[in-house]
Amino acid sequence: MPRCRTRFALAALIGLTGLVLVGQGLWIHAKALLAQVLLARAFAETIASGAPVKPWRWADTWPVARIAVPRLGREAIALAGASGQALAFGPGHLPQTPEAGDPGTAVYAAHRDTHFAFLAEVAIGDEIRVTRRDGRVVRFRVTHTSIVRHDAAALDPHAPGRRLVLATCWPLDARTDGPLRYLVHAETVEDQKMPAPDPSH
Repeated sequence: MPRCRTRFALAALIGLTGLVLVGQGLWIHAKALLAQVLLARAFAETIASGAPVKPWRWADTWPVARIAVPRLGREAIALAGASGQALAFGPGHLPQTPEAGDPGTAVYAAHRDTHFAFLAEVAIGDEIRVTRRDGRVVRFRVTHTSIVRHDAAALDPHAPGRRLVLATCWPLDARTDGPLRYLVHAETVEDQKMPAPDPSH
């Protein structure tokens, strides 16, 4: 009889542990989705007022851009800074980089399993639209992707042109953090070189 109770208690403990782990995973995704709703409201108010509006009273960040990939029907509100707290709720704009559309390379980072999960589906040639906090919409075209070590990305925020990089952890399906980052590189549509016309046509 005691052996039966021990097995039952062990099975119940394993089941409870599983439920807790599943619940934590669901909570992370639910929090990310709810945050995007609150961030969208704050971003609309930011554009309307011209001043940063926090998504909730105790937030230590505020929305600075909306990143959209029309072909995929995906978008996310990006926050000022890339602290752990900011990245829990949305992509973060690296503060040492320019705003999207300004000269240089604007960099936004997010977690691969929530806000930037769609980067796995982004293809070369895709359009990325970034709506800035001043309401200006800047169109970018994806030029290439790369995989680099986090400490060797060599992204120059002062590079010529108007560039955009979206960054997340690599591999995209990994369960633990690692040293590699997946980067999606894009240039403003206006800054891209168009192929020279064929004189024979």
